[in-house]
Amino acid sequence: MNFRVHNRDGPARIGQLTIDEKNVVTPNILFLHTSRCKAPEFSDILLTNETKKTNILTVRIGDSIFSAGEKKEKKEVSMSNYLIYPKDVTKELHLSALTKNKNTDCFLIPAKKELIPEIVKNNDAILSIVGNATQLFSQQSHFVDFITELREKIGYQKLIYLPCVGEPSSIALLTYLGVDFFDSFSAVMAARNETLLFPTGPCRKTKLPELPCSCPSCIKIKDASVMKYEEILEHNYSTLLCEIKQVRNAIIAGSLRELVEIRVRTSPLLASMLRILDLNHYQFLEERTPVMRKQPLIATTKDSLVRPEIRRFQERVIQRYEKPPSARILLLLPCSAKKPYSFSKSHKLFRERILNLDNSFVVHEVILTSPLGLVPRELELTYPASTYDTAVTGYWDEDEKKMIRTLLQQYLQKNAYDTIIMHIPRAMQQFVADLLKNPVSTCIDSPTSAESLDELSNVLQKTTRMQKRVEPSLRAYENIKSLACYQMSKTLAERLLKGCSIRGKYPYQKIMLKNTQLGMVTEERGLISLTMEGGERLASAEQYWVEISDDFTLKGSVFAPGVKNADESIRIGDEVLIRKNKQLCGVGVALMNGKEMNESRHGEAVKMRHHI
Repeated sequence: MNFRVHNRDGPARIGQLTIDEKNVVTPNILFLHTSRCKAPEFSDILLTNETKKTNILTVRIGDSIFSAGEKKEKKEVSMSNYLIYPKDVTKELHLSALTKNKNTDCFLIPAKKELIPEIVKNNDAILSIVGNATQLFSQQSHFVDFITELREKIGYQKLIYLPCVGEPSSIALLTYLGVDFFDSFSAVMAARNETLLFPTGPCRKTKLPELPCSCPSCIKIKDASVMKYEEILEHNYSTLLCEIKQVRNAIIAGSLRELVEIRVRTSPLLASMLRILDLNHYQFLEERTPVMRKQPLIATTKDSLVRPEIRRFQERVIQRYEKPPSARILLLLPCSAKKPYSFSKSHKLFRERILNLDNSFVVHEVILTSPLGLVPRELELTYPASTYDTAVTGYWDEDEKKMIRTLLQQYLQKNAYDTIIMHIPRAMQQFVADLLKNPVSTCIDSPTSAESLDELSNVLQKTTRMQKRVEPSLRAYENIKSLACYQMSKTLAERLLKGCSIRGKYPYQKIMLKNTQLGMVTEERGLISLTMEGGERLASAEQYWVEISDDFTLKGSVFAPGVKNADESIRIGDEVLIRKNKQLCGVGVALMNGKEMNESRHGEAVKMRHHI
């Protein structure tokens, strides 16, 4: 049995499982195949108690916990059918059940979080099967704690199978949690109960005056109430297949989180699980979430306020970011529908008024927005600030107000200004003005009205003339340094930019040390991309490094087998330094986080940009 990961989106991933030279893509459905319940023809992998060979990849159900057991061939891919029994039994009974799972590539994990370290330790089996899963699933807090702990302990290269759990409405969330395999038991049991499964939840056939489906079974039936068991089962199988494909497509597109937020609305149980995951397991999500992606972040629910990439952005703005020192006037602005903000009609109007000033570079623009909180202008090209979208109503609920107020208060404790100007709608002024020291309001009605823009120009002219003139070259340097603080840290930013100047026109700017380029910022990436010379400046900092094996020759990308060790603070999308024998030999972009690089034996770890 062999497993390779090809695509990632948070804890979810698409991989390829190989058994006896047969391949199956994950996540996937194990379709039950017995004499009484035949699997559909489109099955990729079967779950069966039959012994006859088939061309389809098969996982076999073995003996019962109460039986004497049967002899298994070495490394046979099989599982015992004692998986359904009360999870709240004694530790001894759980451990005695595990003795049935010897000599197999599968291993059983009882639904007891405290047993995970003992069972996983020194266990080389690849497929972990969660026992007692149906009972565990009904206890949302215990379930989320258990799955995240299990994934942490077994690492990135093993698979999780959740028996008897997983309907079309829940598969997206369960995959987002890190589960790789489900089965068709839910489809069979629902069909026995005359229930049709949909991504929006289950529904009894008698409650459907019209079939909202065009699967092969439903398309030929006009009246759902007369559907037979076999027809309902065929529908349920088709719905499972469609949903697992939808989930895989979302992982490749980088939009699984958006699909999860849609699906959990159908069930209070699922909604509470996502909330528990976001609030209690931020570190688990954050280390698996890339620092950049091309897919827009769609924030249309309250759950979006605590998404891992949004929380990380907010924490970096407060903890890492430092404003340009020469910026003495804070200008608070509203967000825009178009991203990045500078390319929107409203912000072009704001920028026009600012750039017409004699001393425009003393002004620092900070955008107040939901769900991000506040976005300094220097960070507008970074993800998620560059590609988010949210519902705009003009109404601010209490959660949004509290989030923006908290972040603005923390930001101003660290970053001081001589003057604060509010060019934001009245509704926003009402909940932030009391946090500001003698703020000046320039928004008369709409921020983009002629009267408001004229007032903004007048106030800026008066306040900027009272400040020492700031040269464009100095401000360009400080802006890139502020970005570097956010991206790397203040220490690395100072090392990289010491003695440098900035060339180029925004949003494409180069970091130059005399005539040597150290790095570059582009609109597409929004972060600093290093050259070898830039990497040399950061090499001794012992951050964002990947050590490769002595016998590994750099020709293209760095693959996981060639990684000797890696900094575990690395996230997907980070700029990393490639070292061999502690000497810099390349720079590139991480395609795995640091932990996965250390654990993996397959896959592309770093996409190289420059190497010796």
